[in-house]
Amino acid sequence: MHSYALGLYEKAMPARLPWRDKLAFAAEAGYDYVELSIDETDERLARLGWGAAETAALAQAARDSGVALGSICLSAHRKYPLGATDPAVRARALDIMEKALALAAALGIRTIQLAGYDVYYEPGSPETRALFLENLRRAVDLAARAGVLLGFETMETPFMNTVRKAMAYVDTINSPYLGVYPDAGNLSNAAASEGGSVAADLAEGRGHLIGLHLKPTKPGKFRDLYFDDPEQHVDFPAVIRAAWDLGVRRYVTELWHLDRPDWKENIKYAGSAMRALLDREEKRHEG
Repeated sequence: MHSYALGLYEKAMPARLPWRDKLAFAAEAGYDYVELSIDETDERLARLGWGAAETAALAQAARDSGVALGSICLSAHRKYPLGATDPAVRARALDIMEKALALAAALGIRTIQLAGYDVYYEPGSPETRALFLENLRRAVDLAARAGVLLGFETMETPFMNTVRKAMAYVDTINSPYLGVYPDAGNLSNAAASEGGSVAADLAEGRGHLIGLHLKPTKPGKFRDLYFDDPEQHVDFPAVIRAAWDLGVRRYVTELWHLDRPDWKENIKYAGSAMRALLDREEKRHEG
């Protein structure tokens, strides 16, 4: 058994694919778990209203496949942010948070990746940052009650595009239920635009890193790339080595389906390429 786990982002597979088939393919491609997505679309937000039967069926499908549901990527707060100036939107944000935590607990998921936005579709300000902090405290209290970890994703906007910026909020909240779950691609773009190194920034989160998204990017482009893109600039060997040395043992390959006919090959390539690097770090530490 490996001393690490490698997960697959759900959106790498066709949305129309039934869950049993998604999980079966993740197993075929050599992954240990799947990261479920709750984004701002009505289709995925509807998952927060799943009843006991639907939740139990998904949990059973995971058991049957041998591939766990290991985490949730909760990006719905882009549309319904914790720092929104509209009270109704903030109330919706907290409702999403509470329901996502309940879903995680029902499925045995222990980690939710939390989008590092105060707001997205409106301008940020001292007011939105204060509201974000106020509602973050409430969100972390809900997480503590559910027994589920929240980890900030480092994003593409300046508000929280580095681990250092995320840690300012982690230190302020000071709860074992809030950490950082960074995105290697977004960190690479931040390093390219702001200077510094990804490894040094990861070190800012020492003791608070609960996972790592492995995502290819290139300057100015944050998504919709594949791992074999010749222009992608993430130094995966260096990023994985830095994360491993900091104690990170859960990783997710993040890529998107994009209606490409070769999606299965792309996923398998990503998994084998990242697992080779993780295996190397595992052997280095065993030695």
